[in-house]
Amino acid sequence: MPQTSPSRMMQFRLRLRHSLMGPHVLAFLPALALAGFWLGGESVLLLVALGVPVLFSLAGGFNFDTAVGASPGRKTDLTDAHGAVAMADQALEQAGQSSMATACILVDIEGFEALENRFGDATVQTARDLVLGRLRTLLRKDDIAVRIGDARFMVLLGPALRLDLEALLQISNRLQSALEEPASIDGTTQCLSAALGFCSSVRLADSATGQDMFAAASAALTEALANGPSAIRAWTDSIKAARSARQSLRGEAARALENGQIQPWYQPQLCTSTGRVSGAEALVRWIHPERGVIAPKQFLETLEEDGRMQRLSEVVLAHALTALRGWDRAGLDVPRVSVNFSMSELRNPRLVEALKWEIDRHDLTPQRLGVEVLETVIAETTDGIIVRNIAALAKLGCQIDLDDFGVGHASITSLRRFAISRLKIDRSFVTRVDRDEDQRRMIAAILGMSDRLGLETLAEGVESVGEHALLAQLGCDHVQGFGIARPMPAEQLVTWIRAHNSRIADTPPLDRHSS
Repeated sequence: MPQTSPSRMMQFRLRLRHSLMGPHVLAFLPALALAGFWLGGESVLLLVALGVPVLFSLAGGFNFDTAVGASPGRKTDLTDAHGAVAMADQALEQAGQSSMATACILVDIEGFEALENRFGDATVQTARDLVLGRLRTLLRKDDIAVRIGDARFMVLLGPALRLDLEALLQISNRLQSALEEPASIDGTTQCLSAALGFCSSVRLADSATGQDMFAAASAALTEALANGPSAIRAWTDSIKAARSARQSLRGEAARALENGQIQPWYQPQLCTSTGRVSGAEALVRWIHPERGVIAPKQFLETLEEDGRMQRLSEVVLAHALTALRGWDRAGLDVPRVSVNFSMSELRNPRLVEALKWEIDRHDLTPQRLGVEVLETVIAETTDGIIVRNIAALAKLGCQIDLDDFGVGHASITSLRRFAISRLKIDRSFVTRVDRDEDQRRMIAAILGMSDRLGLETLAEGVESVGEHALLAQLGCDHVQGFGIARPMPAEQLVTWIRAHNSRIADTPPLDRHSS
């Protein structure tokens, strides 16, 4: 009699598990054993008592849950990255044994943070359970859905004959549609958005591991998130090439920081009353000898992961103060240069001492340095070192700017506690302010509050003359954005300021009080 191939045997086991096996069979084991005893005596009783668990095991009934540390017969709801990779390894192994395919789909939910800010942790957990329930409702018996982060979920598809791009797009679209259906959560109707990234085992090499498939799906999800809150992306050769390029840049970033390729460019800020330059913000750029100018989002995360943000801060600060002295020598009036400080940099216990030394070394006063701190840092921090550093910088005389105001939910008490000097209004409030009445009312409310608190204001992301003019009329003190000038090297800013000063010399300033 011809032998059965491993592939056909695996398919037989899968069909057997689908049709006959499951935890419900074990639940009836005592009854089955008793029936066997009455019908055939002890021999049949032993056959039933031992045979059913053996068949269940052969069908794979015990494998998956115990591999990831869940209770027998129950799929886990939450696992970490290590557990997710272990699950992906086993999915690949099962699919390979049957000469079939599997796939990893990662889902990122947007909206949990807003729910937490408004209703609290319990409501967010209810929403997470809802998302997981909806995923599992749509999946087959052999498919797995787990949560792997605060807002991230993983789906592993059981062995299937056809999991090509078209099939996976259809599955992903069905999952997304179900997840984005309005839901009643704690008495309120909520709408969440879902971004998905996926990778099929057929797109990977035969030697690929669960780590490879999970990483590929993660890269696809990153691409989806970069293209909108409800995008879907598959792992493709172009994403693979982009990932290889990022990995290559990762190896170069540390060297670039030390050899001077990473340095700040400067975006001018204008006073809306006089039209003159009131400052400049230092924005880091990587001037790559072969790839040109590389945006910060492509390398800042790498530097942070490598623990080099403090070194980056030192480099940017030294360049910015040197540029400020250079503008002074060129006879230009640039009152202040502003530098961004991340949360990790603000945790440095030697920050104030190091910054004061740099200011003295460049023969400048602290009043000419602006320290930009994200509103999310102010709103979320309970770190005593950060609080003390910001207070000490303000006491030293540095201007403390609260960056991206309006997105981090900082309280009025926080504005006082951290001695904030100026609010930088986030660009999301500025866009189309000259054409959108709701935007205009929001800006007017922020400016009114700032005026009563005695805080200066700067609107960032100004991209049109209309936005600039209306902001001036509403009483915003300063503006910056691509509509005024893009970031540029320090020496180019000299030329730009001179040309700008010539343009405004015979031009009356914008009238804040005109209708």
